Amino acid sequence: MGQEIHACHFSEQDQARFESALVAETRLARTLFQQGGFARTGMTAGYELEAWLLDRNFYPKPCNQRFLQALASPLVVPELSRFNIELNGLPQPLTERGLSHMAQALAETWTACAHTAHGDGGSVLAIGTLPTLREVDLNLASMTPASRYRALNERVLRARGGRPLTLKIDGLTQLDTTHRDVMLEAGTTSFQLHLQAPAQHMHRYLNAATLLSGPLIALSANSPFLFGQALWHETRIPLFEQAVSCGDDDAGHRVTFGHGYVGPDVTELFDDNLSRYPVLLPLCSNAPLDDFAHLRLHNGTVWRWNRLLIGWDAQQQPHLRLEQRVMPAGPSLIDMWANAAFFYGAVHMLATQPLPPERLVPFDTARTNFYTAAREGLQATQTWLDGKVWSAQDLLTQLLPLAREGLNRLGIAAADIDRYLDVLALRLRTGQNGAAWQLAHHARHHDLFKLTADYLAHQRSGAPVHEWPL
Repeated sequence: MGQEIHACHFSEQDQARFESALVAETRLARTLFQQGGFARTGMTAGYELEAWLLDRNFYPKPCNQRFLQALASPLVVPELSRFNIELNGLPQPLTERGLSHMAQALAETWTACAHTAHGDGGSVLAIGTLPTLREVDLNLASMTPASRYRALNERVLRARGGRPLTLKIDGLTQLDTTHRDVMLEAGTTSFQLHLQAPAQHMHRYLNAATLLSGPLIALSANSPFLFGQALWHETRIPLFEQAVSCGDDDAGHRVTFGHGYVGPDVTELFDDNLSRYPVLLPLCSNAPLDDFAHLRLHNGTVWRWNRLLIGWDAQQQPHLRLEQRVMPAGPSLIDMWANAAFFYGAVHMLATQPLPPERLVPFDTARTNFYTAAREGLQATQTWLDGKVWSAQDLLTQLLPLAREGLNRLGIAAADIDRYLDVLALRLRTGQNGAAWQLAHHARHHDLFKLTADYLAHQRSGAPVHEWPL
């Protein structure tokens, strides 16, 4: 969905032509995999950070077109709403100073964004859900003027037979509302990590990422408030899953944890997309089959929390990579890179163990871990490889040495390993991640505007969240 399209309305002929091309490209992807045509070397990382533009009163500021024009950076692009932006960085080899190079690049882009927002009388903020967001802010007038977003809205509502979207979240309080467009999705912002691994091992990395999703979301939770209510520690999860729902059946649930671990031929996920999900945006392309234009567009409208992507390296060889979508934006830049270090180190260790860990934890258990952690954060229970039930906080403390060993094996610089994992050790010792800080702050002050103002000040300070006072 990141690519612009040039149509909002599609004919039956468009649908038929797109589906035919999708079948051919899906078949080609499987053939290419079986023939060893995807890159079989290298570990490369990348990221995307979604963020909010705020006005002086800490409300969303729908000005991303003016902001992007003033910023003039190819690394920062629009998102669904006019008050969201996305920051990108160049991929880096996942070795030596790769993590700190990405962190430095993001810091430079973030500083430029902050200066640009300040020049327009506003601020830029990285947080999973914005405490001051009102449901009235999520309207079509706030949609970024791009054909892909208008088409997405039209096609989702068409798939629903015109019925409004229903949002029900039962957490610390209860939220039950309806919305007449897909702008609910704009209430969620994330820090997405990419990992390119050798194609023949990609299934191990995808399964390891799936298994880690519960602990990872407990570690990084930063989205407890929506429309003024305290809900889940990571309210992004149920919000996004319901924001683009095309119906109540399995095919309608396009934001999903998945349906099982993947086998050695990971391109079966593209077959699953083809058979399970109707085409949402049948924009036909004249590109050659091996550009996978239709497959990539269709894949972009199925939002697994751990998603398989096709890309191309500097030598224009196609590669496979996973997109880990679990973590929210924020609280601070150092917190996000500490989370990233944990993910990359732990996923590498799990993916390279002689006994695949997915054989020890059933997929349904991994899914339960994920939603329990999203609901309860660091205090959630997690069933792990040893069959024991842990609190997420205790489990993560036990997993830090695993992540450290994984980073060592990747060749990450020792100073970077210490810097990032020491931040996590202190976060786990204090039990204060972003969600815990927000909930404690609100319990003390009962003021979501003060919460947002203090959060912004702490984020600007650069201090990790475990050091934030209330």
